[in-house]
Amino acid sequence: MTILRSTLDPTSEEAVEARESMLAALDEIGEEAHKAVLGGGEKAVARHRGRGKLTARERIELLLDRDSPFLELAPLAGYGSSFTVGGSVVAGIGVVSGVECLLVANDPTVKGGASNPWSLRKSLRMHEIALQNRLPVISLVESGGADLPTQKEVFVPGGAIFRNLTRLSREGIPTIALVFGNSTAGGAYLPGMSDHVVMIEERSKVFLAGPPLVKAATGEESDDESLGGAQMHARVSGLADHYALDEQDAIRIGRRIVARLNRRKAAGPLVPAPRPPRYPAEELLDIVPPGLKAPFDPREVIARVVDDSDFDEFKPLYGTSLVTGWAQLHGFPVGILANARGVLFSEESQKAAQFIQLANRANTPLLFLHNTTGYMVGKDYEQRGIIKHGAMMINAVSNSTVPHISVLLGNSYGAGHYGMCGRAYDPRFVFAWPSARSAVMGAQQLADVAYMVSKASAESRGLPFNEEGMQALRTMITDQITAESMPMVLSGLVYDDGIIDPRDTRDVLGIALSAIHTAPVEGTSSFGVFRM
Repeated sequence: MTILRSTLDPTSEEAVEARESMLAALDEIGEEAHKAVLGGGEKAVARHRGRGKLTARERIELLLDRDSPFLELAPLAGYGSSFTVGGSVVAGIGVVSGVECLLVANDPTVKGGASNPWSLRKSLRMHEIALQNRLPVISLVESGGADLPTQKEVFVPGGAIFRNLTRLSREGIPTIALVFGNSTAGGAYLPGMSDHVVMIEERSKVFLAGPPLVKAATGEESDDESLGGAQMHARVSGLADHYALDEQDAIRIGRRIVARLNRRKAAGPLVPAPRPPRYPAEELLDIVPPGLKAPFDPREVIARVVDDSDFDEFKPLYGTSLVTGWAQLHGFPVGILANARGVLFSEESQKAAQFIQLANRANTPLLFLHNTTGYMVGKDYEQRGIIKHGAMMINAVSNSTVPHISVLLGNSYGAGHYGMCGRAYDPRFVFAWPSARSAVMGAQQLADVAYMVSKASAESRGLPFNEEGMQALRTMITDQITAESMPMVLSGLVYDDGIIDPRDTRDVLGIALSAIHTAPVEGTSSFGVFRM
């Protein structure tokens, strides 16, 4: 039988402690996520609604098919910065007229939807996801352009927004702009470079320069409507393809545009009605020990995520610190690599490389479940070839062409983060549990290295060593690295696509896999030189 057998006891002291820790972390993350939902705050939202306008999230909700899910992406962008959490943009994957689309909506309650460095980073990540997965892009536009005090961080890289729209169009991936308000200066190119444009009567304003700037630059007198209003663009310039009477009408037209795209997914699930896991998702809260103070069996996670808890393990007796095998998730085939005891040895590295090659031969997406402290160090392991074997695994991950998804469950440190397909290795999606930690190494280890290097340096130069001062620095480094490795910090930097509630893991991965299969899934037999 290939049905996984769980040994988890939800009533045990360890499980209860894990659950309490996870729920506390979820509460903390929920507070920050709520800030993104609030946008510019109650006063800004009330002022916006007083103008008869919908919020960005209300627009998205009306655009989506009724009762269909919306996978919000990078909701904590900008966390820890001076900017509003969320990056003044709401973005994610949802179904519009039966078609999976990537939606990007300016939040006009945050500085009028002005684009800041985090808006830009988040939007560029969304375009990357759309291009890789061939998802139509719907831009819900209402922005005054760049947040001028941050122009030095926005202007130069910001041109990629418009370049990306043209590249999406070149690849036959539809781009649609629904213009709800201002789209000025460089922002005017957003509808200008979209395949389909909808503008709203007396609401949409699209121009390279508003009346005051035109007056200052040329002396010409003009008004918003004649310069860039919806009626002018619909009747005179031709920029508007569709003329809407109000926001609801614009959304209705947007849905009809998508319905007429004639989009077809490259592939669907292998089975129309997959069986759910045999164990409750609620128990996913009980698995990861607080502070990652002990290893945990990733099979307990897999059993609560994959269809029917059915998992064909590959090389179960070899390289046992890495669990590899085949499953289906919401009916989609998937190969899974999951860290079992943290450290990656030569055997695990070689096992991973072979498994990745097999997944490419079978055109099967790969799911990486992280809990690794990195590759093993020490004289014996170096002599046995840990560098070349680790390089073999990283080579396989780097050159694999089937889609990858990474979920950081626990630790994701050092080169192990790379070998398990971290952000730099272009996974289609990266998600994190609240228990995730990621850095060059553990905080304590990094502080110990800094201490030993400083002491050795002082001794080699015959200088006195300030033990008390170094211990204080050691504590400071530990605190700093601990803080920097926390999931909200990394999510704020858009190093992942969102922190997810463990109980939602199966459905989040299901949406991601479905989006992935909008494009063909094709493996490769071409890899770099494997050092044997």
